Amino acid sequence: MKKHYDIIAIGAGSGGLSVVERAAEYGKKCLVIEVKTIGGTCVNAGCVPKKVMWFAANTGVMIKNAQGFGFEVEQKGFSWKKLKAGRDNYIKGITDWYDGYLQKLGVDYIHGFGQLVGKNTVSVNGKEYTAEYIVLSPGGEPVVPHIEGAEYGITSDGFFALEEFPKKVAVIGGGYIGVELAGVLNALGSRVALFSRGGKLLSGFDPMIQNTLDKDYSNHGITIHHNTQISKISKYKTLFINQGEFAGFDTIIWAVGRKPMTQHLGLEVAGVKCDQKGFIPTDKFQTTNIDNIFALGDATGRTPLTPVAIAAGRRLSDRLYNNMTDRHLDYHNVATVVFSHPPIGTIGLTEVQANEKFDKVKIYKSEFTPMADALLKHKTTTALKLVCVGDDEKVVGCHIIGHGADEMLQGFAVAIKMGATKKQFDDTTAIHPTSAEELVTMR
Repeated sequence: MKKHYDIIAIGAGSGGLSVVERAAEYGKKCLVIEVKTIGGTCVNAGCVPKKVMWFAANTGVMIKNAQGFGFEVEQKGFSWKKLKAGRDNYIKGITDWYDGYLQKLGVDYIHGFGQLVGKNTVSVNGKEYTAEYIVLSPGGEPVVPHIEGAEYGITSDGFFALEEFPKKVAVIGGGYIGVELAGVLNALGSRVALFSRGGKLLSGFDPMIQNTLDKDYSNHGITIHHNTQISKISKYKTLFINQGEFAGFDTIIWAVGRKPMTQHLGLEVAGVKCDQKGFIPTDKFQTTNIDNIFALGDATGRTPLTPVAIAAGRRLSDRLYNNMTDRHLDYHNVATVVFSHPPIGTIGLTEVQANEKFDKVKIYKSEFTPMADALLKHKTTTALKLVCVGDDEKVVGCHIIGHGADEMLQGFAVAIKMGATKKQFDDTTAIHPTSAEELVTMR
């Protein structure tokens, strides 16, 4: 007889874990299945190890900047091996913790490849399990383009596996991942060339963010090549692109996007539809075209962020098991951060998007050298923008690049989510001296 559960999640990343955690709190019998490592991309090859590397890079920058404040400090050495070992040990502590945590919750966990064999049945490791509800949260994986010599490059997964410090690096891709990896490596001392397919880094971001990032990265030693098309890579790690040949790299990193890990889930067996790219469409309740099967996180193709998957998963269990019949995640006004150097925080509409959607748009912005850099030889730029619409100047977009942007946006995101106006921003007393005060004093 097949073992039966109230709910089964295929994928033990942020989305799948959040569903079963919340369902278990409501007393439901839950199973979560993961083919890789529990915690998913975020814990193992994404947000968490990335942020460790970002902190390490910031430390390196602070050591270099200390002289500007009168300290006689020099960097006598840097051990990539020690950093990697410490980071990996930190991640292992998190993944090991999950075993006891899930056991305490009463959630069953199976390491293996989960596959649909019916709308209520999942197969894993040669056994079948049934459930009233099934959640598909398999996550995504890095894209490697189909060009000659692509295998001579590594992905972001490969970056976290590097045993030796890369001295000269080509980062291919001008999105989130490419920008973050380029910034980390440059700050740690690598010679970095960043190759972007478009004319700007971070396509889709506000132009102020794009222009400021481009300027700061170039000023701090990153060579940026825009509008590039790579045709092949030689085994000697030479890039052949429309702008010529670029050689001498010891590491090439692909950062050209991610794809959903849905191709072997057995979607067709259960009748679950996906689009041409493999993403699984859902309604606002995360329901697929099969009424008892849901999809979460990167596999849905919308807002691929860890907190989004967590929030959607918790709301799904609230709706299914706590009589919260309209409980769902509102994907509007989701704040996000790019951990570049300096970091970027953004929420809502860009200036371009606002002008396309509204007739009356008012922009407030400020740009300056932050006090943290005032005494330094190599300075960064802080730039902030509020996008406001209508007679009441409702704030529909906030965009920040500069020291502390990652931390300061969270509070302002609450205000914007609540529908704050520019006047309400202005009525808030500034905290001085800070960069954040500019958001409540701009004219």
